[in-house]
Amino acid sequence: MNAPQVINGDLAARVAVDTAAMDWTPSPSGTVWRKRVHLVGPVESGQVTSVVRYQPNSTFHAHEHPDGEEILVLDGVFSDEHGNWPAGTYLLNPEGFRHAPFSREGCVLFVKLRQFPGRSREHVALRTAGTAWQPTQRAEVAVRPLYSQAGFVDSMRLERWSPGARLGRVAYASGAELFVLEGSFADEGGTFAHGAWLRLPPDAAHSPSTDEGCVVYIKEGGFAYLRAG
Repeated sequence: MNAPQVINGDLAARVAVDTAAMDWTPSPSGTVWRKRVHLVGPVESGQVTSVVRYQPNSTFHAHEHPDGEEILVLDGVFSDEHGNWPAGTYLLNPEGFRHAPFSREGCVLFVKLRQFPGRSREHVALRTAGTAWQPTQRAEVAVRPLYSQAGFVDSMRLERWSPGARLGRVAYASGAELFVLEGSFADEGGTFAHGAWLRLPPDAAHSPSTDEGCVVYIKEGGFAYLRAG
Protein backbone atom coordinates (compact mmCIF):
# COMPACT_ATOMS: atom_id res chain seq x y z
CA MET A 1 0.00 0.00 0.00
CA ASN A 2 1.34 3.43 -0.96
CA ALA A 3 -1.17 5.79 0.67
CA PRO A 4 -0.11 9.38 1.50
CA GLN A 5 1.49 9.93 4.88
CA VAL A 6 2.96 12.92 6.72
CA ILE A 7 5.88 13.00 9.17
CA ASN A 8 6.99 16.45 10.36
CA GLY A 9 5.22 18.14 7.47
CA ASP A 10 4.76 21.54 9.16
CA LEU A 11 7.54 23.54 7.54
CA ALA A 12 6.93 26.55 9.79
CA ALA A 13 7.84 24.60 12.93
CA ARG A 14 11.23 23.96 14.45
CA VAL A 15 11.69 20.18 14.61
CA ALA A 16 14.27 18.08 16.44
CA VAL A 17 14.50 14.28 16.27
CA ASP A 18 16.93 11.95 18.04
CA THR A 19 17.30 9.22 15.44
CA ALA A 20 19.53 7.19 17.79
CA ALA A 21 16.47 6.64 20.01
CA MET A 22 14.19 5.57 17.13
CA ASP A 23 13.40 1.99 16.18
CA TRP A 24 14.32 0.72 12.73
CA THR A 25 11.36 0.00 10.46
CA PRO A 26 11.58 -2.35 7.47
CA SER A 27 11.41 -1.32 3.83
CA PRO A 28 9.72 -3.49 1.19
CA SER A 29 13.12 -4.96 0.25
CA GLY A 30 13.35 -6.90 3.52
CA THR A 31 17.08 -6.20 3.93
CA VAL A 32 16.98 -2.39 4.12
CA TRP A 33 15.75 -0.60 7.24
CA ARG A 34 15.00 3.05 7.89
CA LYS A 35 14.22 5.79 10.38
CA ARG A 36 12.16 8.52 8.76
CA VAL A 37 12.29 12.06 10.12
CA HIS A 38 10.37 13.77 7.30
CA LEU A 39 7.82 12.38 4.84
CA VAL A 40 5.21 14.09 2.71
CA GLY A 41 3.38 12.03 0.12
CA PRO A 42 2.98 8.32 -0.60
CA VAL A 43 4.77 6.02 1.84
CA GLU A 44 7.11 4.53 -0.78
CA SER A 45 7.32 7.39 -3.27
CA GLY A 46 6.97 10.58 -1.25
CA GLN A 47 9.45 13.28 -0.38
CA VAL A 48 11.47 11.86 2.48
CA THR A 49 14.48 12.38 4.75
CA SER A 50 15.70 9.34 6.66
CA VAL A 51 18.52 7.33 8.15
CA VAL A 52 18.81 4.06 6.23
CA ARG A 53 20.57 0.82 7.16
CA TYR A 54 21.58 -1.82 4.61
CA GLN A 55 22.15 -5.29 6.03
CA PRO A 56 25.20 -7.18 4.69
CA ASN A 57 24.59 -8.43 1.14
CA SER A 58 21.59 -6.13 0.65
CA THR A 59 20.57 -5.30 -2.91
CA PHE A 60 18.10 -2.93 -4.54
CA HIS A 61 16.71 -3.24 -8.06
CA ALA A 62 17.84 -0.67 -10.63
CA HIS A 63 15.83 2.54 -10.38
CA GLU A 64 15.82 6.23 -11.20
CA HIS A 65 15.36 9.16 -8.82
CA PRO A 66 12.61 11.64 -9.70
CA ASP A 67 13.65 15.02 -8.23
CA GLY A 68 17.03 13.60 -7.27
CA GLU A 69 18.64 11.89 -4.29
CA GLU A 70 21.24 12.91 -1.70
CA ILE A 71 23.27 10.39 0.31
CA LEU A 72 25.84 10.81 3.06
CA VAL A 73 27.48 7.50 4.00
CA LEU A 74 27.67 7.35 7.79
CA ASP A 75 29.12 3.86 8.31
CA GLY A 76 30.25 0.89 6.24
CA VAL A 77 30.47 0.86 2.44
CA PHE A 78 27.59 1.71 0.11
CA SER A 79 27.97 0.53 -3.49
CA ASP A 80 26.37 0.72 -6.92
CA GLU A 81 27.57 0.03 -10.42
CA HIS A 82 29.32 3.41 -10.39
CA GLY A 83 31.63 2.66 -7.45
CA ASN A 84 32.15 1.69 -3.83
CA TRP A 85 31.49 4.54 -1.43
CA PRO A 86 32.96 4.29 2.10
CA ALA A 87 31.92 6.18 5.21
CA GLY A 88 32.28 9.92 4.68
CA THR A 89 31.25 9.82 1.02
CA TYR A 90 28.75 12.43 -0.15
CA LEU A 91 26.60 11.66 -3.21
CA LEU A 92 24.14 13.85 -5.08
CA ASN A 93 22.31 11.91 -7.78
CA PRO A 94 20.25 14.28 -9.97
CA GLU A 95 17.08 13.65 -11.91
CA GLY A 96 17.65 11.02 -14.59
CA PHE A 97 20.42 9.26 -12.65
CA ARG A 98 19.89 5.49 -12.56
CA HIS A 99 21.60 2.89 -10.37
CA ALA A 100 21.21 -0.47 -8.63
CA PRO A 101 22.57 0.04 -5.08
CA PHE A 102 23.89 -2.69 -2.80
CA SER A 103 26.16 -3.23 0.18
CA ARG A 104 28.36 -6.26 0.70
CA GLU A 105 29.32 -5.54 4.33
CA GLY A 106 26.33 -3.40 5.27
CA CYS A 107 26.16 0.36 5.73
CA VAL A 108 24.26 3.23 7.32
CA LEU A 109 23.25 6.28 5.27
CA PHE A 110 21.64 9.68 5.70
CA VAL A 111 19.29 9.97 2.70
CA LYS A 112 17.11 12.64 1.13
CA LEU A 113 14.77 11.75 -1.74
CA ARG A 114 12.79 13.93 -4.17
CA GLN A 115 14.16 17.22 -2.88
CA PHE A 116 16.50 18.16 -5.77
CA PRO A 117 14.51 19.05 -8.89
CA GLY A 118 16.33 20.01 -12.06
CA ARG A 119 18.08 17.82 -14.61
CA SER A 120 20.90 20.33 -14.95
CA ARG A 121 22.15 19.59 -11.44
CA GLU A 122 25.64 18.16 -11.31
CA HIS A 123 26.24 14.58 -10.21
CA VAL A 124 28.49 14.70 -7.14
CA ALA A 125 30.56 11.85 -5.66
CA LEU A 126 32.85 13.28 -3.01
CA ARG A 127 34.95 11.30 -0.55
CA THR A 128 35.07 13.91 2.18
CA ALA A 129 37.81 12.14 4.16
CA GLY A 130 40.21 13.16 1.40
CA THR A 131 39.26 16.85 1.43
CA ALA A 132 40.80 19.44 3.73
CA TRP A 133 38.87 21.41 6.32
CA GLN A 134 38.73 25.05 5.25
CA PRO A 135 38.84 28.00 7.68
CA THR A 136 35.87 30.34 8.04
CA GLN A 137 35.35 33.79 9.49
CA ARG A 138 34.76 32.10 12.83
CA ALA A 139 38.04 30.79 14.22
CA GLU A 140 36.27 27.89 15.96
CA VAL A 141 34.49 26.71 12.78
CA ALA A 142 35.95 24.86 9.79
CA VAL A 143 34.01 23.76 6.72
CA ARG A 144 34.00 21.11 4.01
CA PRO A 145 31.75 22.23 1.12
CA LEU A 146 29.56 19.49 -0.33
CA TYR A 147 27.31 21.09 -2.94
CA SER A 148 26.43 24.51 -4.32
CA GLN A 149 25.48 25.24 -7.91
CA ALA A 150 24.42 28.32 -9.82
CA GLY A 151 20.71 28.24 -10.62
CA PHE A 152 19.77 26.37 -7.45
CA VAL A 153 19.25 27.92 -4.02
CA ASP A 154 20.20 24.96 -1.82
CA SER A 155 23.71 24.36 -0.51
CA MET A 156 25.18 21.64 1.68
CA ARG A 157 28.34 21.47 3.77
CA LEU A 158 30.00 19.84 6.75
CA GLU A 159 31.06 22.04 9.64
CA ARG A 160 33.51 21.17 12.42
CA TRP A 161 33.04 23.12 15.63
CA SER A 162 36.03 23.15 17.99
CA PRO A 163 35.71 22.06 21.64
CA GLY A 164 34.44 24.96 23.71
CA ALA A 165 33.03 26.82 20.70
CA ARG A 166 30.36 29.45 21.38
CA LEU A 167 29.02 30.52 18.02
CA GLY A 168 26.71 33.31 19.16
CA ARG A 169 23.56 34.01 17.19
CA VAL A 170 23.42 32.08 13.91
CA ALA A 171 20.55 33.06 11.60
CA TYR A 172 19.18 31.09 8.62
CA ALA A 173 17.21 33.40 6.33
CA SER A 174 16.20 30.52 4.06
CA GLY A 175 15.95 27.86 6.77
CA ALA A 176 18.35 25.04 7.57
CA GLU A 177 18.66 21.38 8.43
CA LEU A 178 21.41 20.05 10.69
CA PHE A 179 22.42 16.44 11.31
CA VAL A 180 25.01 15.65 13.99
CA LEU A 181 27.72 13.30 12.71
CA GLU A 182 30.16 13.45 15.63
CA GLY A 183 30.12 14.90 19.15
CA SER A 184 27.27 17.09 20.36
CA PHE A 185 26.10 20.68 20.63
CA ALA A 186 23.43 22.58 22.54
CA ASP A 187 21.23 25.59 21.87
CA GLU A 188 18.15 27.18 23.39
CA GLY A 189 16.06 24.16 22.43
CA GLY A 190 18.16 21.39 23.95
CA THR A 191 21.22 19.22 23.47
CA PHE A 192 21.84 17.36 20.23
CA ALA A 193 24.21 14.39 20.07
CA HIS A 194 25.30 11.98 17.35
CA GLY A 195 22.32 11.14 15.15
CA ALA A 196 20.23 14.18 16.03
CA TRP A 197 18.35 15.90 13.19
CA LEU A 198 17.26 19.50 13.57
CA ARG A 199 15.18 21.55 11.12
CA LEU A 200 14.97 25.33 11.54
CA PRO A 201 12.38 27.20 9.44
CA PRO A 202 13.19 30.26 7.33
CA ASP A 203 14.20 33.34 9.34
CA ALA A 204 14.97 31.18 12.39
CA ALA A 205 18.07 31.67 14.51
CA HIS A 206 19.80 29.88 17.38
CA SER A 207 22.91 30.23 19.54
CA PRO A 208 24.76 26.90 19.40
CA SER A 209 27.66 25.92 21.62
CA THR A 210 29.67 22.76 22.13
CA ASP A 211 31.85 21.60 25.00
CA GLU A 212 33.35 18.50 23.36
CA GLY A 213 33.31 19.70 19.75
CA CYS A 214 31.22 18.28 16.93
CA VAL A 215 30.88 17.69 13.20
CA VAL A 216 27.54 18.68 11.67
CA TYR A 217 25.98 18.32 8.22
CA ILE A 218 24.21 21.58 7.37
CA LYS A 219 21.83 22.25 4.49
CA GLU A 220 20.53 25.73 3.73
CA GLY A 221 17.96 26.78 1.13
CA GLY A 222 16.27 23.39 0.92
CA PHE A 223 12.88 24.73 1.99
CA ALA A 224 12.42 26.06 -1.53
CA TYR A 225 12.03 22.46 -2.70
CA LEU A 226 10.15 20.95 0.26
CA ARG A 227 6.45 20.20 0.27
CA ALA A 228 4.39 20.85 3.39
CA GLY A 229 1.96 18.28 4.67
